[in-house]
Amino acid sequence: MDDLFDAINVRDHLLTSDLRDPTAPLSAPDLRLLITRLESHSVQIKSKVKSYILAHHRDFSALFSLCNDAVSRTDQINQSLLDLLALVSDSPIDGEIREIIEELSGKMKEARAKREILELVRIIVGISERLGGVKEGVKNGRLRLAADDIRELKKVLRIGDEEEREPVVYGLLRKEWLDCFEEIQELLVKFVENAVQFEPDSSIVRVKYRLSVDGIAGVVDLHSVLDSMEVIGILDYGLAKVADQMIKHVIIPVVKKGSSISTMVDLKDVSKEMTEAILKILSTSNPTVDMDGEIIYSGIIQVINFVCKCICFENPSWTRCFGRLTWPRISELIISNFLSKAIPEDASKLAGFQKIIKHTYEFETALKEKAFISASDSTDQKLSNFAENVELHFASRKKTEILAKARNLLLQCDFTIPQEYTRNGHPMKNSGTAVNYYEHVVDLLFLSERCLVSKAATQLMDLVHQTLKDICLSSPRVALEFYHAARDALILYDAVVPVKLERQLDAVNQVAVLIHNDCLYLSQEILGLAFEYRPDFPISIKEHAVFVDLAPRFQVMAEEILQKQIQLVISNLKEAIDGADGFQNTHQAQQFESAKFSIDQVVFILEKVHIIWEPLLLPSTYKKSLCMVLESVLSRITKDILLLDDMAAEETLQLQRLIHLMLESISSLMESLITVIQKERPEEYHTSLVDDLIPSLRKIRKVAELLDMPLKSITTAWESGELISIGFTMLEVKDFIKAIFTDSPLRKECLWRIENVCYSVFYGRAVGVNHENIHCFPNPIKRARFTVVTDFVKSNQWRTQQN
Repeated sequence: MDDLFDAINVRDHLLTSDLRDPTAPLSAPDLRLLITRLESHSVQIKSKVKSYILAHHRDFSALFSLCNDAVSRTDQINQSLLDLLALVSDSPIDGEIREIIEELSGKMKEARAKREILELVRIIVGISERLGGVKEGVKNGRLRLAADDIRELKKVLRIGDEEEREPVVYGLLRKEWLDCFEEIQELLVKFVENAVQFEPDSSIVRVKYRLSVDGIAGVVDLHSVLDSMEVIGILDYGLAKVADQMIKHVIIPVVKKGSSISTMVDLKDVSKEMTEAILKILSTSNPTVDMDGEIIYSGIIQVINFVCKCICFENPSWTRCFGRLTWPRISELIISNFLSKAIPEDASKLAGFQKIIKHTYEFETALKEKAFISASDSTDQKLSNFAENVELHFASRKKTEILAKARNLLLQCDFTIPQEYTRNGHPMKNSGTAVNYYEHVVDLLFLSERCLVSKAATQLMDLVHQTLKDICLSSPRVALEFYHAARDALILYDAVVPVKLERQLDAVNQVAVLIHNDCLYLSQEILGLAFEYRPDFPISIKEHAVFVDLAPRFQVMAEEILQKQIQLVISNLKEAIDGADGFQNTHQAQQFESAKFSIDQVVFILEKVHIIWEPLLLPSTYKKSLCMVLESVLSRITKDILLLDDMAAEETLQLQRLIHLMLESISSLMESLITVIQKERPEEYHTSLVDDLIPSLRKIRKVAELLDMPLKSITTAWESGELISIGFTMLEVKDFIKAIFTDSPLRKECLWRIENVCYSVFYGRAVGVNHENIHCFPNPIKRARFTVVTDFVKSNQWRTQQN
């Protein structure tokens, strides 16, 4: 049959030989031939198909029979399905089936819930019975079994892991478990208290091993009590009181008094089991001095041996528990009562501390072997760590002592100067304070001057110098602590003194000046510390030791105190001058007395400042400060007088009298200033040097002259340049003339000459006087002022200002 279905190639039935061109058209003969051959081929195919069917007739018959049976069965099923659908549609059986299924499902869930409830009830009953068994076991003395049940029931009831939505019965069971736990805990603690008894009166610790308590049947041994406590996790709680009593009654006497220890164990004759152990503390009437800690360490080792053997039964976990409860306090006791006191007072004795370090290390090693302290936890090695860092502890203690000493001397010093200390800066003869106060007159390293300082400043620097000397002889770690101590001691002055003497610093007094001197002295000494000690410092300290940064702090502090004193004086002087009411109407008796009273107050304040400052301040500082004060007060008085807009003839005489009175009253003050200048610059001194330092002094003297000088003389003095060299301005001169002289042709002429002639005069001088003939002005201040005037005139700014 396969040949019948082979592809028929039409071109094979054609006679045309050249069929390479598929697009070549076929001729009519070819088409007729093709039709004939196709018909013949079709007949052949039909013949072959018929022969094949006849040959397989049986197979085809069986196939058709099978198909017919399948069709028949399909019809039957279809009919049955139709009948079933008709039956269902006539009666609603599906609803009944659904109800039956739902009912069956509910019954099954109810049965399952009942089984779970029954199981839960069985578990609850079991737990309740076990809790009852725990109570019964406790009463019968079966502590270990009761403890095991307590531990297991804790896991079953999930104690500490409660959930929000749980059956109420769980809460009741947990409460019952807690009651059982507290009952057995209380009982075990009572057993331990009865087992380990402390008798302070007889200095005895008694340990009993056969224990009995009212309400508990039988005798319980101490080992089972501790074992039960460990099982339920209350060993720390149970031994806490014993540990506390052991520290109080045994360890403290051993550490503080060096008491010795004696132990004794009683045995039963039959079983050779321990019934009682006794530890006795033996106090010595003549305790030996424990220099290296051997006695203390030996006594504590005996106590711990007793605890390990007689209380903890050489159980490592129990011993470690007892160690956790007692070791922190034991180590603190040893450090505070022995190691800290054994720290040498002198750095040269630090080498002798090595024996203590050795015994301390051996002591901790023995405790590690007994599992009393941890072998891996560094926090348990407090003693050896403290002993090995003895240099730091020594340095820390010395630093504390240095700072405490510095603070005490600053707080105890009263910063007062006795009245015997005279105005010339020296104690009076035959005075008991002479020697003492000469000790506090110090040389300033970089100023070549001497000044009086407080006792606190000299003692503070002595303390700093001694500390720095110790640095040169100390190890690097100790030296670093000493270095910080020296710096902090100096900083303490800045922190303590201004607060302690705040009230004195807000007023003009000797205390403020003394503190100024202290700060100046400390700044100078600080600058010299590095040069004096740095070469001998340990190499590691040389890189960090710096003191020069502290010097500016004290320099600034000294300058601030001085400037505050100056400003306070100037403020007092201004307040006194304000009482003169601008020196107006001094021809009236009342106004004159008021102005005179103000002048007297000014003189009193200046004299007081002179008495306070001259003995204490450096000559150069005294000169500078006094000149600032005098310049301020004289310029203010001069300004007030020149601002008067109308002066009667008698008024000018009274003003002149007041000026002369003031200058005469401060003559002693000026003499002291001249003395200072002569000592400071003897080769350069001349009489006009004071006027150069206090420009207003020359000006107020000239004002006194101008008050009774004729108008033409005043004009001539201005034209000659005398007034401008003293510091008068054209406006001041004009206003002064207008205030004294009445309006007249002469006054107008003089004012015109002052306004107009001065330009040509000074312009001519500016052009005619050069640097070669400026020597005509002998006074250097006048030369300087004339140079300023000529430059000012040449700059063509003078006329602009006049306009």
